[in-house]
Amino acid sequence: MAVAAPGALGALRAGRVRLVAACCARLGSVAWAGVPAPRRGYSSEMKTEDELRVRHLEEENRGIVVLGINRAYGKNSLSKNLIKMLSKAVDSLKSDKKVRTIIIRSEVPGIFCAGADLKERAKMHSSEVGPFVSKIRAVIHDIANLPVPTIAAIDGLALGGGLELALACDIRVAASSAKMGLVETKLAIIPGGGGTQRLPRAIGMSLAKELIFSARVLDGQEAKAVGLISHVLEQNQEGDAAYRKALDLAREFLPQGPVAMRVAKLAINQGMEVDLVTGLAIEEACYAQTISTKDRLEGLLAFKEKRPPRYKGE
Repeated sequence: MAVAAPGALGALRAGRVRLVAACCARLGSVAWAGVPAPRRGYSSEMKTEDELRVRHLEEENRGIVVLGINRAYGKNSLSKNLIKMLSKAVDSLKSDKKVRTIIIRSEVPGIFCAGADLKERAKMHSSEVGPFVSKIRAVIHDIANLPVPTIAAIDGLALGGGLELALACDIRVAASSAKMGLVETKLAIIPGGGGTQRLPRAIGMSLAKELIFSARVLDGQEAKAVGLISHVLEQNQEGDAAYRKALDLAREFLPQGPVAMRVAKLAINQGMEVDLVTGLAIEEACYAQTISTKDRLEGLLAFKEKRPPRYKGE
């Protein structure tokens, strides 16, 4: 077994220190500026076009935000306008302290997202394609880095960029009748919205290669079997079985400490990209962020008084 030189070990330790410092800096950089509380019901809908509906749920679901893709005539495909709207919504949500969990769903029966808008793409000059795909990749990356839990509710077709959008979410649930796959090689291209990186991390390298090379499409049961989704449901008459499961999961998250949820997600995401020793250092840095919070003290007091805690994200 080769032994690393002392200089190499020093460089490795220094790299770990820098990574942990960056982790702490990132924790401190997440803004939580408050916004006016939404009115009852589905009151906070975007007032521009209706291709993306941003809904802040109320009452017992307060803190859950639903991003509903509603581009039926384009099979919810990722057009310039939809990407612009997704970008705007994500920018707003990531700094909203009231947001606790985000669900991405379709409001078009039988379709989650069919991927890129190929009709629009065909009209683009070749020089426009690269920058536009970069924008899609950046928006999907921003979704992956949202500071709160995200759930993709796949009640229909999720192909290409549609599956890449779902892969950026922390949790994916699907109806058994859903169809999903990275099918870009059929068009002589490759996944460009993070699919070549996130799919192997989700299901393993060998199987991810097989699915991408073959452009194979899986149903919900097959996707569950390979670990692509966490839950598979029989579709209901309303066609929203996955969304209902996503809502149930989101309700489970609501009672937990908001700061703890944020740093837990960061610790997991950052830790999965490094070796175990560095990952443990990241966990330590993230844990430290919870020690001085009012929520931690409230949790201890609530436990002592045998009552539900009242967390404020402070």
